[in-house]
Amino acid sequence: MESLLETAANQPTAQPTAQSAATVAPPPPLFNFATHLFRLNEARAGKIAYIDDTGTTTYGELEERARRFATALRTLGVHPEERVLLVMLDTVALPIAFLGALYAGVVPVVANTLLSPADYVYMLTHSHARAVIASGALLPNVTEAMASVEHDGCQLIVSEPLDGTPPSAPRLNQLIDAAEPAVKACASSGDDIAFWLYSSGSTGKPKGTVHTHANLYWTAELYAKPVLGIVESDVVFSAAKLFFAYGLGNALTFPLSVGATAVLMAERPTADAIFARLVRHRPTIFYGVPTLYASMLVSPNLPARADVAMRVCASAGEALPREIGERFTAHFGAEILDGIGSTEMLHIFLSNRGGEVEYGTTGRPVPGYEVELRDEAGHPVPDGEIGDLFIKGPSAALMYWSNREKSRATFLGEWIRSGDKYRRLPNGCYVYAGRSDDMLKVSGQYVSPVEVEMVLVQHNAVLEAAVVGVDHGGLVKTRAFVVLKRDFAPSEILADELKAFVKARLAPHKYPRDIVFTDDLPKTATGKIQRFKLRELS
Repeated sequence: MESLLETAANQPTAQPTAQSAATVAPPPPLFNFATHLFRLNEARAGKIAYIDDTGTTTYGELEERARRFATALRTLGVHPEERVLLVMLDTVALPIAFLGALYAGVVPVVANTLLSPADYVYMLTHSHARAVIASGALLPNVTEAMASVEHDGCQLIVSEPLDGTPPSAPRLNQLIDAAEPAVKACASSGDDIAFWLYSSGSTGKPKGTVHTHANLYWTAELYAKPVLGIVESDVVFSAAKLFFAYGLGNALTFPLSVGATAVLMAERPTADAIFARLVRHRPTIFYGVPTLYASMLVSPNLPARADVAMRVCASAGEALPREIGERFTAHFGAEILDGIGSTEMLHIFLSNRGGEVEYGTTGRPVPGYEVELRDEAGHPVPDGEIGDLFIKGPSAALMYWSNREKSRATFLGEWIRSGDKYRRLPNGCYVYAGRSDDMLKVSGQYVSPVEVEMVLVQHNAVLEAAVVGVDHGGLVKTRAFVVLKRDFAPSEILADELKAFVKARLAPHKYPRDIVFTDDLPKTATGKIQRFKLRELS
């Protein structure tokens, strides 16, 4: 173990190479992504694929147990194209179940582990899942949900059982141990449905986003290898969990596509939990989100540069503030490649590049993807003006399952409507302006909450900020919710100072009329600020 990690940490930084979908060989017509990974790693049977909280798993063990699980699914009567709901913490059991399902032609539906029983009721009903695999720690919400629905024989399988877990529920490891490895994979095509991911549901019920076997391949070939520069000697660690599109690529698709080693963590991604893995396992690639990077930098337990081995980092979920990126690189020496992806596109399609990072921007389109900024009439907008972001690329989802209205509004021929607002700089870099439904019209002019927030966090007293619009006698005014750093206290003087700070850097109509100091901001599990909850408070 020690020699593996030391070898990975001492490898030179890979140099990404530009390429496009036209220069990357497409997958063959018959293409099962699990089989693809197993063939890629045939010569790495003894190499460590995963390190989780309980130990290590080699590539050979990963393949064998995934193929055994494929047999177990068939024995349980789960057929190709039927769904299996995965409500699992980040341990090696999740990649085993995911790949085993793909190998069997069964569709894994990877679910957020932080949801309520009502959310799982909806997913069980919507997906018609034939089985649920749940980690022992998550059983209370899952079993409550299963008791509330007509699930037509849906079977519960328990992973990582705890004391008190009902003895009647089959154990995942026992099912795997009792099965023979499946000899032959399901004869899938690249366009066959491989898996689902549910969207966050911030604007309604979660949407079952349907992805193919080939979509996984394209994200590795177009982003992971040429932009991120991942190579076999890397050790990777993602704070974003596997149930997110971002985390699934970070800790499964990407490392397994090059034979790297991935570190998994079941617990919440607090700064201290992250530090423990960065120091102990010395990953060379780290994936985080802006709020996590901010909390790491203000922690008194921040490791020294010499104690870690990060050579490159990635960020997604929200726009990374310039100040956070610059401070992180100054401390650790590693650049953060800020980018944007989506559940619909599966991973990042717009990103900064190593050696060309421009903090405060989301970089340029990943080769193989096209982006356009359009106005409300659908016409292209000139550089410097805010427009709606549309994307085209080979990793696009097929649809939202059983939701024709939302599918038609999002999947527009080859293009996908992202719901994000951006502006492009003359140098070709894109600057995030917020979600389309978060934009404010103040004094007849559009204001991007993100733009104001980015200025506020440049003030030395501000840790985080979120801006929303509030009604002042029929007119929209901006209100900023501000989380202060540890050594600062709320006051009217500081509030006035922050208003003046924004006024000096942005157009006058953009400064926040009200400043509300708060201990924290409501966030999704991915670290995105939930502005709608702040609007409810206003």
